[in-house]
Amino acid sequence: MSTVLITGATSGLGRYVAFELVRSGHVVLAHGRDRDRTERLVEELRAEGEAAGFVADLASLTQVRELGAQVAEAHPELDVLVNNAGVGSGDPGSGREVSADGHELRLAVNYLAPVVLTRALLPVLRRNAPARIVNVGSAGQEPLDFADPELTRGYSGVAAYCRSKFALAAHTFALAEESAGTGVAVNVLHPATYMDTSMVRAAGIEPWNTVADGAPGVLALATRDLGSGGYFDGTRPARAHEDAYDPGVRKRLSAVTEQLLGL
Repeated sequence: MSTVLITGATSGLGRYVAFELVRSGHVVLAHGRDRDRTERLVEELRAEGEAAGFVADLASLTQVRELGAQVAEAHPELDVLVNNAGVGSGDPGSGREVSADGHELRLAVNYLAPVVLTRALLPVLRRNAPARIVNVGSAGQEPLDFADPELTRGYSGVAAYCRSKFALAAHTFALAEESAGTGVAVNVLHPATYMDTSMVRAAGIEPWNTVADGAPGVLALATRDLGSGGYFDGTRPARAHEDAYDPGVRKRLSAVTEQLLGL
């Protein structure tokens, strides 16, 4: 059985997946932003199996790095990372928001945070190979404007969300190539369209699917050998935006990412 870190585990898809995994005998490390909600979740999970909780605001890259260090120290046996936490497009007509570090909020939480957390935990995952990284993406993808990656002009919450998920997909494919031969599989998926989550409802959208509809793909990638460097629609192999596969685009994304992270 695996030890699995799930970000954004206190609600929606993350919560559902956490219970499915712990009931199957896996050790679940549940991340949440709110301490009280995280502690309540862990108490419920422990009624089903083995679990632990970690608290961090992924809008702060300092807290993301601290989360990685805490998990690595407390659970050196970690072999699965599910980057599930995310910020949706927001209320219709809402304005541009920034993270604790001054980055556009959706880019920060949906893309930069998973990149930073993954980097922090890669040494642990490699030591415990075969290991898996599952990035929860979206079919909603729009290439970044590398001249304005933080969308300071003509802001739209939908565009910001789609660009962050495009970046996550392109990053997944690049990391999968870098991880070849290490025993760490890296994949990204669109779990289901418009699941019944607070993220979807906040955008004023009537849900099409339940979180249970979105769980099988995450569970499959987290627990089975389905290769590496793939994009999945649920459990089915699919195609991300064509630009996410372009080596030139991925190279530019990497350079912009390093710049945004101050590296």
